[in-house]
Amino acid sequence: MNKETNALIASATPVLFVLLWCTGFIGTKYVLNGAEPLTYLTVRMIVAAGIMGFIVALTRPAWPDRAGIVHNIVAGLLIQGLYLAGTVLAIAHQVPVGLSAVIPGLQPILTSILASRFLGERVTPLQWCGLVLGLGGVLLVLHGRPMSGNAGWGWAASGLSLVTITIGTLYQKRFCSGTDWRVGSFIQQFAAMVMLGIGAFLFETRVIHWTTEFVLSVAWLAVVLSIGTVGLLYWLLRRQASSQVASLFYLVPAVTALMAFILFGEKLDAVAIVGMIACGAAVLLVNRAKA
Repeated sequence: MNKETNALIASATPVLFVLLWCTGFIGTKYVLNGAEPLTYLTVRMIVAAGIMGFIVALTRPAWPDRAGIVHNIVAGLLIQGLYLAGTVLAIAHQVPVGLSAVIPGLQPILTSILASRFLGERVTPLQWCGLVLGLGGVLLVLHGRPMSGNAGWGWAASGLSLVTITIGTLYQKRFCSGTDWRVGSFIQQFAAMVMLGIGAFLFETRVIHWTTEFVLSVAWLAVVLSIGTVGLLYWLLRRQASSQVASLFYLVPAVTALMAFILFGEKLDAVAIVGMIACGAAVLLVNRAKA
């Protein structure tokens, strides 16, 4: 590829990542009509791990050593397991779809603090300004929205998703960047499948209504989200600083809120729109500011 093509791909990938990542929240709203949270996630991971297992068997990429396998298991439990479980449980406890993305949207602040401490990545003063601006944007998107629906469990689940996606992305960048993406995806999805399956067996009835809506939603979430979008996340982590990648998550609450407004009629007022603009400005600051 020439330099112009590479530059175009590098510019388009973050936009594509945000748009696809947001569809995960929307798809979850639909898929929960057919199964309980952990049961649905187990089915999703079975599909994703099955596809990646077939790809690995067909292409035979190099496997990591024992330590690399363990690192990928940990990353998979954090990103493909606990993060998704927290997000889905929040929506299952009637937290509005737009709100379910807000608390994980605080990830850039937490990521920058941890990355500067444990990965040695310098965050410049201008980037800190962008991160704070993004935090303010997220709070504006949150403004005036109802806090109803089994609030305690829902918000606890959202908090879990924030912590696990933050630690998981940092762990992935630190320990798993050298693993072939095909093998890494398979290991991580298989590990998440086992964990979520155990949770479904212990805490749920495991009843599934195989409607067209459920099947199509699971197909989208397993193939496009668990394989494609998570793959984009790891591609970005290999090429950019953690704080830069994390700043993209400031856009997720705003874009998800817009999608939820269009599809489900969830509230989107002028204050929330101002918050969306602030989130966009924050991403520009964090990604453009250089040491």
